[in-house]
Amino acid sequence: MKQLQSLRQIYPPDRFTEDAAFLAAFESDGLTAFRQRPLAVVMPENADEVIATVRWCNEHRVPFVARGSGTSLSGGSLPIADGIVISLNRLKRIISVDPDQRIAVVEPGVINLDVSAAAAPHGLYYAPDPSSQTICTIGGNVAFNSGGAHCLKYGMTSNHVLGIKAVLGTGEVVTMGGPSTDSIQPDFTGLFCGSEGLFGVALEITLRLLPRPQRFHTVLVGYHSLKDAGDAVSAVIDAGLLPGAMEIMDALSIEAAEAAVACGYPEGAQAVLIVELEGPDEKLQHERKRLEEVIAKTNPFAQRVAVDEADRLFIWKGRKSAFSAVGRLSPDFLVQDGVVPRKRLGEALVRIQAFAKESGLRVANVFHAGDGNLHPLIMFDDRESGALARAEALAGQILRMCIEMGGSITGEHGVGVEKREYLPEMFDAASMDFMHRIRQAFDPNLICNPGKMFPGTEAPALTTHGLHPLEKSGVISRE
Repeated sequence: MKQLQSLRQIYPPDRFTEDAAFLAAFESDGLTAFRQRPLAVVMPENADEVIATVRWCNEHRVPFVARGSGTSLSGGSLPIADGIVISLNRLKRIISVDPDQRIAVVEPGVINLDVSAAAAPHGLYYAPDPSSQTICTIGGNVAFNSGGAHCLKYGMTSNHVLGIKAVLGTGEVVTMGGPSTDSIQPDFTGLFCGSEGLFGVALEITLRLLPRPQRFHTVLVGYHSLKDAGDAVSAVIDAGLLPGAMEIMDALSIEAAEAAVACGYPEGAQAVLIVELEGPDEKLQHERKRLEEVIAKTNPFAQRVAVDEADRLFIWKGRKSAFSAVGRLSPDFLVQDGVVPRKRLGEALVRIQAFAKESGLRVANVFHAGDGNLHPLIMFDDRESGALARAEALAGQILRMCIEMGGSITGEHGVGVEKREYLPEMFDAASMDFMHRIRQAFDPNLICNPGKMFPGTEAPALTTHGLHPLEKSGVISRE
């Protein structure tokens, strides 16, 4: 394309490509039901190249999507037909680890688990742990405010990002937040987390590190009823316990995990609950006894306590492999991540089972039980006529149920392209308009990952007069 000739000047030939075979690798993300081939892919190796690319895109009104490992499950990193992909995998430096301040400064292409590996010699680690943490990048985690199994106790990515240096859609380079958790200014760092790439591209991210827990107490509990497992979650929280993690898997997801990694979960279980306590020995001695008492009253039929670290990791291996393992049961599946109030978790699971039966589709349930974050995996075969449409209709039923129960259409995967039509069902017109205005304050020309989050066409460009609205606040420094 002639328009791209000036963009080529930023990159050597081996880091700019319009080759159809190469572009095919970028036409989809973790949600493979949606595909779109971009005009080109660029592979910057430093922040200056990213900044130059975004400024070029703004000048020429060419849309772009910034992409890490492409593990998004909502189509959040789906390319734009008339746009480019900025691949950030080569920006993978861990710039610094400061054990005294307990922070790490990293580039967006750094793999999630590599942060903990770098912090480990100092007795520290990075808490957010998505199932894809061995391959997902920090930049993607920031874009979608990722959580993970331990989000019940430690929160989401936004709870662990202290500062961000980013290039906005206008080409401006800004710094939000800093190395401290204390601030008297508006939390623009928190706003950027979960913005799904609609504001710009993070260049450097300051992360909060935590001391590694002294001890873990990990329990695997088997149930004959999925509802009993769901109700057990509320019982544990009501008892005053705050586990590091509480996860549930149903019979189908257990079947898949057993086939993939032979995790040794209880035979005949309709559901398993994983509860993990953590902390100093003195605290665990009390909490493990209390947990034992609570679990005994929730109708379990099997229970296993990890005897050492290897056994603990083996229990978690089944849960961590669940998403990919479902591929053994079905050639295609959709993953949802709606949220319901924890008290209504058991009810929600029963309703999902009824929805699945009515649709004639199988659904495997895996979820962060502690905060009511459902992960139903809807299985289908795209080779069958209308199968995808049936799966999407079932997904819609589940999302509407979450809204009806006072929950959310997404807990950590983001809205992306998949759930954008449901956003107005969750928010009123005034709230939707306000979100559009915030998005346009960062990216007036709507070139940053357009077509994501908001339904239909993008809103008309918002005219700003004089100073950038974020600069007026004095909390964003510009370069």
